[in-house]
Amino acid sequence: MSIDSLRRSARATVSGLPGGFWWLWLSTLVNRTGAFVLTFLSLYLTQELGHSAWFAGLVVALHGLGGVAGSPLGGMLTDRWGRRPTMVSMHLAAAACSVLLAVVTSAWGVALVVLLMGVAMQGVRPSINASIADLVPAHDVRRAYALNYWALNLGFAIAAIGGGVAIVLGYRTLFLVDAAATVLCALIVFLRLPETRPEAKTDTAGRPVAEDKVSVLTVLRDAPFRTLVTLNLLVCLVFTAPWIGLPLTMAAEGLEPSAYGAVIAVNGVVIVGFQLLVNKVTDKRSPVHLLTVSSLLFALGTGATALAGSSLAFGATVVVWTIGEMVHVPTNAAATARLAPEHARGRYQGVMGMSWAVAGFVAPVLAGWVVDGPGPDVLWIACAVIGALAALGYQTRLRTALADAEEDVPVADAAGDVPVVEESGDKGRTEAVSSS
Repeated sequence: MSIDSLRRSARATVSGLPGGFWWLWLSTLVNRTGAFVLTFLSLYLTQELGHSAWFAGLVVALHGLGGVAGSPLGGMLTDRWGRRPTMVSMHLAAAACSVLLAVVTSAWGVALVVLLMGVAMQGVRPSINASIADLVPAHDVRRAYALNYWALNLGFAIAAIGGGVAIVLGYRTLFLVDAAATVLCALIVFLRLPETRPEAKTDTAGRPVAEDKVSVLTVLRDAPFRTLVTLNLLVCLVFTAPWIGLPLTMAAEGLEPSAYGAVIAVNGVVIVGFQLLVNKVTDKRSPVHLLTVSSLLFALGTGATALAGSSLAFGATVVVWTIGEMVHVPTNAAATARLAPEHARGRYQGVMGMSWAVAGFVAPVLAGWVVDGPGPDVLWIACAVIGALAALGYQTRLRTALADAEEDVPVADAAGDVPVVEESGDKGRTEAVSSS
């Protein structure tokens, strides 16, 4: 492939999206570039405050527990209050928590602040995902989610490098920089991002039409979406396991902690370097097939960890499941947007986000228990089995539902225009309009 063809491919990947999306993309990049708290929290708790490793692990788990509550809360506020107010308030709440971490030193005070930070950081995600679905034509939604995920990982990579260099200034300084970056993110959203919540529907006389009320229980009664959430939870458990099990497995093989740092850095390098290429390859593919393939890649990558014995081999396994991650995350978000009624996108994204938060809380505990008990090989075999079961579930339980959702998505013609698609059935879909 020539340089010119690569340039054309990159241009096609980022072209044609509305300006509002790019302001949202920039806010994500700014926010993640200053995301120092979670990266260095365990070191701060053990080295600076003198707490045990057990307590540090508990505090990190509390962040995930906060996300379990924050995700549905953010989804409800997104639909009732609006996308932009929810984003701004949750970003400012997260910034306030970062400032509090710089001044609070008591053990349970830190634990409470981190719990609230988990609520705020997870609470903002439904509004971001709903805004993308509102802003971007339906046929480009998956590409937009992939680009936003790329910004998230690019910012995280910058934060990891910058934080490691700047740590000489002290942990509290890093937390204050995190707060400043989050405030800047909130300002970008407030000043540049339009409110995208769909207007209330009216009849021919201009009178408001009552829409079905949607709660978390209502969302969970949606059988296809409930299946999507359940399968995503299985994939998230597999995805989260290496972050706890991999360093323990490598240590059991006699490898130094620095070797783990180099191996896990492969994850960020691959995402930053190849997310746009993966998005180009997967564009316009069936979501069921993509979710199936990504689950199998998670199964293969984590399962092969049981056979690895060197840093190079462990790094190769990370590459495999990282490709699965790059395929799965935007495809799952786009599938959620397609299954959600237009007026309940926030709640649907909130319930989906809750599956990520539950996995973030449960998987570290289970992975540590399995490694300490039956052993690392059992953990990786279990991950392979769970990933394979998820792939089977996507193929057998969601093929029809996601295929029906695909039929509602208009395809751009040669001029790049998209015909308007009328709403059908009880699922409100985004109207796609001409880009001209």
